[in-house]
This record gives sequence, structure tokens and C-alpha cells, in this order.
Amino acid sequence: MDLKYLKTIQAIQTAGSFQKAATLLNYAPSTVTFQVQQVEAQLGISLFAKVGRKMVLTSQGTAAMPLINQLVADAAALERFADHTNEPVGRLVVAVPETLLTYQMQGVLKQFKQQAPGVELVIRVLNCYDIYSQMVDGKADIAIHYDVRNYPTTIHTGMIKDYSLSLVAAPELADEDFITPDQDKDVCALMNDPHARYLELFDQYLTEKRIRLRPEMELWSIETIRNSTISGLGVTFLPTFCVQDALDSGQLVTIKTDMVAPKLTAIYAYRQLSVAGELFVRLLKKMNQ
Repeated sequence: MDLKYLKTIQAIQTAGSFQKAATLLNYAPSTVTFQVQQVEAQLGISLFAKVGRKMVLTSQGTAAMPLINQLVADAAALERFADHTNEPVGRLVVAVPETLLTYQMQGVLKQFKQQAPGVELVIRVLNCYDIYSQMVDGKADIAIHYDVRNYPTTIHTGMIKDYSLSLVAAPELADEDFITPDQDKDVCALMNDPHARYLELFDQYLTEKRIRLRPEMELWSIETIRNSTISGLGVTFLPTFCVQDALDSGQLVTIKTDMVAPKLTAIYAYRQLSVAGELFVRLLKKMNQ
């Protein structure tokens, strides 16, 4: 059934006559009559009846009209889809740790939403080990995290950047000694997730040095840890970018350790990228250029 013929049926219903429909569509009246006859012959029904000077739908035409409207609408939607096949659509699930999401990726998210407004972006904030598992289990489209272990060869990876780590505290704790071995210190470590990769490195250092702190204070977010550290509640070990502004302003100071240039490498991983995923990874690569 020719889509043009169905649009002619719609025009007749709107205009109320074959003549007015012909004017709307810039057709000859005989063309409109022919197209209606073709549709009626294919359906085996009469669509219109003349009532006075107006053409109105028959009962069968009334029943058929919603189907005709749906066919025309579906065809228009299909045409729009064909015109935008290279544009990002669908759903994109990205797993990322809180530190990178909060302090490094806001620009990426803003650009992505501007360039892909039709994509449902789902952000899962997890620790690096859980993010790795989400990627391996196929529960995330893109994984972004600090490198913790090698992926299977079926998963593609790329490096984002190396990030330095710092032990920081409020200025009143600037003289705390984290170099001399075998100490029991009257200070606590502020943390949000004992399985965070940077905290594992710090715990390893403390164990090797036999430095024992007061019981840790577990807080719910990186921002809370920052503010609590600035308030002098304890020390914290974080990627430096999380506290760089507070270090620059003098609200925090760096505590010396024997750790040799501690750093973490941030990576991204994916199995196969949709158009939306390709855009996200492109923006991610530009993040630190």
C-alpha cells in the first residue's frame, strides 16, 4: 500500500472534501479520487460517504483511520531514524570512582550531554574493584578507574593519565611524623572506602613502617573527607587533584612520607562501543590534553 495514498486519506478527513484535499496536496481532483479508490480496493471497504457537501468517514473508515494514522506516523519515525543513524542514541552505562567523577570528569559529562541529548546516561559510582567486575560481567558499557589488574583480551583498554597521591592534613597537624618507623600515633585517618586503591597503598605503607594510627573515621564522601581534614579531624591520603585547591590556599598541607612518588594510573575499558560510547571515549581522551 502506497504511503502517499494513506496521506491523501488523512487530507480528505482533515479538509472534508476531495476537492479541498486536492488543493492541500497540490493534486488534480482525479488523482485524489484514484488514490482513494486504490486504498478502498485493497482494504475491501468504503472509506468515505457524501453527506451534503462534505465527505465523512464511514463506520468502516472510522475503524480503519487509527491504523492509517499509525502507519503514517511509523513511517515518519522511521525516516527520522534513518536521518539520524550516526547520532548518539540509546542508553550508556559508565562506571567510575567518586574521585574521578567529582574532580576530573565534570567537563566530560557536560560536553557529552550537550552533544548527545538523546542518550540516557547512567553513572555508577563504585570502587575500582567493583568497577572492574562490572566491566568483566558485562554490566557496564565503559569502565573508568585506577588500574588494579589486567583485563581479559576481549576487553579493550586505554590509559587516561597518571595521578599523584598526597598525604594531607590541616596546618596544625603539619609536624606529624609519618617517616619514623614503629609508632603509635594519636591521629586518625579519614576515609570513605577501605577498598579504594589509594587507601590500600597507604595502608601498605603504614604496615611496612609499623605506624599505627587511631581507629579510622569512615566518612561517606570525598567532599566530607576534604572538609573534615581541613577541620583538623585527621589526615587523609587522596589523589592530589582532590585537594589541590585546598593545598594552594593553605587550608591543607602535605605531610612527608617515604613513599617514592606515589601515583595511580587511570584507565578506561570497554568491550564494544556504540555511537554514544565512541563519543564518550573521545571526550575522555581529550580530558587531560
